[in-house]
Amino acid sequence: MKWFNLSAIFKEIGKIRWPKKDDLLNNSVQVLVFTFAFALFFFACQFLISLFLKTIGVL
Repeated sequence: MKWFNLSAIFKEIGKIRWPKKDDLLNNSVQVLVFTFAFALFFFACQFLISLFLKTIGVL
């Protein structure tokens, strides 16, 4: 395994593109907004299904 040595590992680590602060903040905000939107969607689905089931007398 000639690729498995410290110099090769450090060479590969040097190729990593770490995100800049602005990119990291932007991506984090996008993830939070997307998660919040999905939470609202599932809450609305649960509410509407529950309302429908109560209307037809199942619950």
